[in-house]
Amino acid sequence: MPLSAQTMQFIKEHWLDDVHTLALQVGKYPEVNLPEAVVQIAGRQSVEEKIPSWYTTEGIRYPRRLSLEQCSSEATALYKASLIKGESLADVTGGWGVDCTFLSVNFRKVVYVERQKELCELTAHNFSLLGLNHIAIENADAVSYVKKMQAVDCIYLDSARRDMHGKKLIRLADCEPDISELEDLLLTKASKVMVKLSPMLDLSQALCSLPHTEEIHIVSVCNECKELLLILGNHTGKDIPIHCVNITGDKRDLFVFTREEERNAACTYTGKLETFLYEPNASVLKAGAFRSIACSYGIRKLHPNSHLYTSNTLIEDFPGRRFLITGSCSFRKREMKELLSGLEKAHITVRNFPATVEELRKRIKLHDGGGAYLFATTLAGESKALIRCEKP
Repeated sequence: MPLSAQTMQFIKEHWLDDVHTLALQVGKYPEVNLPEAVVQIAGRQSVEEKIPSWYTTEGIRYPRRLSLEQCSSEATALYKASLIKGESLADVTGGWGVDCTFLSVNFRKVVYVERQKELCELTAHNFSLLGLNHIAIENADAVSYVKKMQAVDCIYLDSARRDMHGKKLIRLADCEPDISELEDLLLTKASKVMVKLSPMLDLSQALCSLPHTEEIHIVSVCNECKELLLILGNHTGKDIPIHCVNITGDKRDLFVFTREEERNAACTYTGKLETFLYEPNASVLKAGAFRSIACSYGIRKLHPNSHLYTSNTLIEDFPGRRFLITGSCSFRKREMKELLSGLEKAHITVRNFPATVEELRKRIKLHDGGGAYLFATTLAGESKALIRCEKP
């Protein structure tokens, strides 16, 4: 629905204001569609970090809250855009159009498909504002559209991962559409299919359900796992490359391995701490590259289940966090008192340890923050250790 000139001006003048306060002022602005203005102002405020280029673009129209929560960030959309290109693309689960916007720059012809008419109208406005005139809009159901569509170079799908009550869905079969049932049909319509899945989905389950997977990309932003991407095709090999990506600002940490490499990787375990400590990023941990990462970087693992590593030489390009070890101890009270002397606060991590961060923090009576980092973990000899570190 088009916004009146008065409502658009109101949004322009109040886009930094508190939306909860604005929502209570209906009688003060009778000429303004205040409920819709509040949606637009709240939407713009919510994407400041998630989609910065849209935040700074005046006139972008925003959807209701759920579509905003489910949409990709600009960082992950740009990463996806680096993976596929061609003549034609169909985004058959268009949503608010964030992914379609960034993917479209690599294609001459693009079709955006979305079953919600309201989202189609919003997205048509935004595409026009952004000068994306090569994108056609189809108000249709994804499955129905795929059945009748002409062949394209690439199809992109992002299945809905919430039920009608807003509960998150994790199993592939529970998502809509169920891509495992569509896989063969999709590959008659495109040579490449990119699928975005929940990062909580079990990787082995996904591969069993989607046997035409050619590549796996596990994408984290600031060490928080955000997306599991599968690229499907007709040239599937036995050894599928798994790309572990962590995006921080303009930087992308990348580690690539295969499951065969993981099975065959030589990994040394040690109960002796060396000079530096390493914690792999969220994507590497999600992928299960526990042995491969040790083999690739020549570092030693503290325990089969701890997923912490050590070395005497600093690995500058390690895909994860790096620390200088300044001390360690067992959990005897006297040793802990000596190790923690002078500390009032610290960042605490537990790995393969029989207590939570909250329980440990309560026990050692330290506030969160500061320049010290503590790791509570189990070493190769099954002894428990508290490791004190700082940034190298």
